Amino acid sequence: MNQKASTINDPELQAKVKKTTEKISENMHIIANEPSLAFYRIQEHVRKVIPLIVDRRAEVVQLQQDLQGKCYDMEYAISAVKDIEAADTSLKNVQELLKNAIFLKQQLKYVESRRPKKDTNSSVYKRLSAHITLDLPDLTDISGVVRETTNRVEHMMSQARNSNSNINNNPPTATNSSTGGPAELQRSYTTLH
Repeated sequence: MNQKASTINDPELQAKVKKTTEKISENMHIIANEPSLAFYRIQEHVRKVIPLIVDRRAEVVQLQQDLQGKCYDMEYAISAVKDIEAADTSLKNVQELLKNAIFLKQQLKYVESRRPKKDTNSSVYKRLSAHITLDLPDLTDISGVVRETTNRVEHMMSQARNSNSNINNNPPTATNSSTGGPAELQRSYTTLH
């Protein structure tokens, strides 16, 4: 019995027992609270990540709508290009009709020029239209055609003015410039350059 009393009074043994029981108690407390801590960490993670995921989802939906709109635009553009390709024959027909109309107009001018002139004091428009010859322009460079046509009309107008002054044998007095010479038509700056 004496040994039992000595083991109970041993301070070193009591300290070891106390330390061991404290560690066992602490481990039991951790094991008991581990699921709660895990759920807390999961909840914390969800609270941080869910708003970002919602924002990303809204972004993806918006991008999908934009992409769908771009696809519709592309399909519309493809159909427009196909329609233009299909209109090629119609444009060629129009070009041929224009050539025929110009040819017929030239024939009419030729026939009119062969007829005896009854009215020697014809209008400026008739004299001007008798000198105009139209070539079917290449539709690829329309600005050059406009410039060329402008130059032709100005040239024909100056010729018509000169021929008009020769017919009447007196220069126009109201249209003289400040230098005393015949007035010239000024070139329009609204044409394409």
